[in-house]
Amino acid sequence: MRIAIAPSPLQLIDDAWLRDMGMQLYLKRDDLLNPTVQGNKWRKLKYNLLRAQELGKDTLLTFGGPYSNHIYATAAAARLFGFNSIGIIRGEEPKDKSYTLKFAASQGMQLVYIDRTTYRNKDDENYLHQLQLQYPNAYIVPEGGTNQYALRGVAELVQEIDVPFNYLCSACGTGGTLAGMVAGLKGEKQLIGFSSLKGDDALTEQIDKLVQGYAGESYKNYSVNFGYHFGGYAKVKPELTDFIKAFKKQHNVQLEPVYTGKMLFGIYDLLKQGYFPKGSTIIAVHTGGLQGLSGYKDWFPDVASEFVE
Repeated sequence: MRIAIAPSPLQLIDDAWLRDMGMQLYLKRDDLLNPTVQGNKWRKLKYNLLRAQELGKDTLLTFGGPYSNHIYATAAAARLFGFNSIGIIRGEEPKDKSYTLKFAASQGMQLVYIDRTTYRNKDDENYLHQLQLQYPNAYIVPEGGTNQYALRGVAELVQEIDVPFNYLCSACGTGGTLAGMVAGLKGEKQLIGFSSLKGDDALTEQIDKLVQGYAGESYKNYSVNFGYHFGGYAKVKPELTDFIKAFKKQHNVQLEPVYTGKMLFGIYDLLKQGYFPKGSTIIAVHTGGLQGLSGYKDWFPDVASEFVE
């Protein structure tokens, strides 16, 4: 198998007020890596795909909910690189499938629905052993894609940045992507994660655990900002919606309200507060996830048009 998706470009965000402040802000356009396997999902899957091939597996098996970006990306990646795929989906089979599930099925993914109680066993060794016996040709990828192979793929992002910078910023959910960036920075520069969820110290503990397991050491050059979650996952507020629309109009870059919109809103707000020293160069990672915009047609049909034309 050849993995030949090129590094994503850097886009300078050219705002007059940033120039007046002596700041430079770049967007690492991981959303452009691939039309269907975007951003951090691609980076997490890359070395898992290679590992599956190395083990002689012909099927990817993973877990997610009916709107999971990970399910979407895994189905697309499996199709792209010649694997079969199985999605273990949380909850009963819906009468009206989400856009995500319809897409996954169109890519050939076998959708297996399990009750929420059973789904909680997705990380249990005994349950995973039973799944492996049931699907002996399957390579099992954890929910969200985070494991040591995923961290390796995300860590490569740091080496692609070819301009001097002071801060690297990324949206974060469960911490896997941020852990990969921590590992890639190896204690240099500063990394800020913008959480899409209400959180506490448990998230940083999880990140530290992942990094320790991958790199064999811990780093303290990162922080997680919980100030821009806007109420939690998939919450919509007018100020965030307005920001996403204005950003697209000015820079021709589509954001989404779960991750990247919150991150960029937070960066802009911190810049205006003087959080970053004058003369700083900031790299913000566009982690993709744009397929999630289609989910807003299901969740919030009255506001879906606010995000996409």
